[in-house]
Formats: sequence, structure tokens, C-alpha cells
Amino acid sequence: MPVQPSIENHLLTSAKWCPSPNYNHRPSGANISLLVIHNISLPPRQFGGEYIESFFQNRLPREDHPYFAEIADLQVSAHLLIKRSGEVVQFVSFDQRAWHAGVSSFESETNCNDFSIGIELEGCDDLPYTSDQYTTLIQVTRLLMQRYPLITPTRIVGHDQIAPGRKTDPGATFDWKHYLDCLTGE
Repeated sequence: MPVQPSIENHLLTSAKWCPSPNYNHRPSGANISLLVIHNISLPPRQFGGEYIESFFQNRLPREDHPYFAEIADLQVSAHLLIKRSGEVVQFVSFDQRAWHAGVSSFESETNCNDFSIGIELEGCDDLPYTSDQYTTLIQVTRLLMQRYPLITPTRIVGHDQIAPGRKTDPGATFDWKHYLDCLTGE
């Protein structure tokens, strides 16, 4: 029988650990109280491979695709990536501040990186996510809500909601109703 994933020492036990240098300490007194859902695909609209991991580790080979030259010098990260297969990669421990939200605000609080966890879904705004991704996202979200109880369904947002006009992810194809219904048991 497979061992159920858990969170130990702010790490998801079932995740592949792929440490990113793009993080720092959360401000003193900051409570983890927001979950931000993103999407990413590298190259754009292409899935698979190790480019996302390379990007979050500042090792993206700029010569492999014209788009990579534009973004290779960015220093960004997320806490987790959920691949199309449902596999999870962790880049930053949950107690640290990953650099995923950028200029952002939620309920008049700015700098969402200070108090949020960022999950990237391998995907893009206009293609459906996989059932494996939803299964994993729901399972991981439940664990995060147990470990960090200030994260509630009303404090789970898309990147587009905390950076409107600047970001569009996770996009129109993300099934918020299914995801939130599964979390709340409806």
C-alpha cells in the first residue's frame, strides 16, 4: 500500500525536491494564509521535459528556444509544480517566501509572496488541465489547508485575481467549480 503524502518540515513528502535559489525569508510575523494557482509551460504551450525546473533554478538554456533568451535572466520560483502527469516538484519550502506572485495584492494586503504559497500547474490559459493534475492539486491543497489553517477556500486564488491586468493564469480552462467543490465536499 503506498504511503500517503504529508507535509514534514515544510516539505511535501511525495514531491521531487529541486531547490531553487529564488526565495528568501518571509517577513517576521507573516502568516501563511493564501494559496495562489498559476500556470507555466516552457516553451510556451509545450509540455514535458525539464525546462521549468531549469528556469526555477536559473539554468534555463537560452539557446534552446527563442523565448528562453527573453526570460532566462528572470529570478522566479514557486513552491510547487504539478506536471501534466500529476507528479509534484517542490522548489521552495513552504515556510520560505518563493518569488511567484510579483506585484500583487489580496484584500488590501500587498506583496502576496509574503503570506502565500504558489503552485504552478504545467499548462497554459487556453488548454484544459489533466484529471491527474486536478487529483494531485486537490490532495495537496487539502494537506496545505490542514498544515496552514489560515488557507481556506475563500483564500485560494488565481494569479489573475491578485495581479489583474498583469496576469491571466490559471486561465479560463481552469475548472474552479470542480476544484473548490472537491475541497468543500459539495
